[in-house]
Order: sequence, then structure tokens, then C-alpha cells
Amino acid sequence: MMNFSAFLGAATMYTRYKIVEKQDPAGHLGTPLLNAVSLGLGLAGCVGMGIVANFQELAVPVVHDGGALLAFVCGVVYTLLQTALSYKCCPQWNSRATCHARMAISAVSCAAVVPMITCASLISITKLEWSPKEKDYVYHVVSAVCEWTVAFGFIFYFLTFIRDFQNVTLRISTELNGDL
Repeated sequence: MMNFSAFLGAATMYTRYKIVEKQDPAGHLGTPLLNAVSLGLGLAGCVGMGIVANFQELAVPVVHDGGALLAFVCGVVYTLLQTALSYKCCPQWNSRATCHARMAISAVSCAAVVPMITCASLISITKLEWSPKEKDYVYHVVSAVCEWTVAFGFIFYFLTFIRDFQNVTLRISTELNGDL
């Protein structure tokens, strides 16, 4: 399911990239570089999700945790850059309310990712079942709550794209050049 979610996330990010590209074709708003960097970081986050999905936490914890770090950090930076793009394209392409909603979600995600990483790095053992009496239990709970906060932040952030996507038609065209 996480691999499928990573694929859908990448498709959503690419669609958003193409929309922003079409909204400012001449680059007057200074969006092309910001848009490209945002897409690159977003896709790196999707690769991180794929790593998390394919390397079990208990079997290969270093790889799993590296993928999670890549997914969460790149994902949060993606939301921040997309929020900046939204404000640049306001009010022509985005409403102020949409920009503010994106900023609020990005801020909450950004605020949650720091304690998530900090607490996760303070946990001395990797395991699935915890007891409240264990030494690192509080770090585990704080890290898990922050992780879910960031994950739901991504979902809600993507939901803010609905209005942008309603007026878009994507086409894939194939052209053959020369004799085959």
C-alpha cells in the first residue's frame, strides 16, 4: 500500500508541477526554479516512502529509518515550497484562504517533524511493542504522534490541490519521428 501511495504521491506532484508550469509559462513570477526544486524534493520523498515500504523496520532498521527521514524531511520541504508557489500565484490562481490553509498545514508538519526526528534518534532500541514502564517509551510515543501528525499533514495538504486539479485536463501524447 505504501508503494502505491508513493506512486500516487509522485503522480500528484508531477501534475501540480505541470499546472504551475502552465500558469506561469514565461517565468514572470519567478516560479520555474522553485517549481522544479519542489518537484525534485517531492519525488525524493516518494522514493523515501518506497524505501520505508520495502525495508522492514526490524529487519533493516538503518535503511528503513533513512527512508523515513528522506520521506518526511523532503515531504515537509515540498509542502513549504508549494506554499511559497501558491502565494506567488495568488490571487490569480489560488485564493488567499487556500494559501493560508496550505501554510497552516505546512507549519504544523514542520513543527512536528523536528520533535519526531529528535525523539526517534533518542530511542536506544527498535521494537514494535512497548510498555509504558520502559526507558524510551516517552520518546517512542512523542515520535509516533509526530510521525502521524506529519503523515496526515501530507494527506490534508494534497487535498488542498483538489480545486487546482478540477480545471485541468492531462493528456499523454506519443509521436513517432522517422521510420521504425
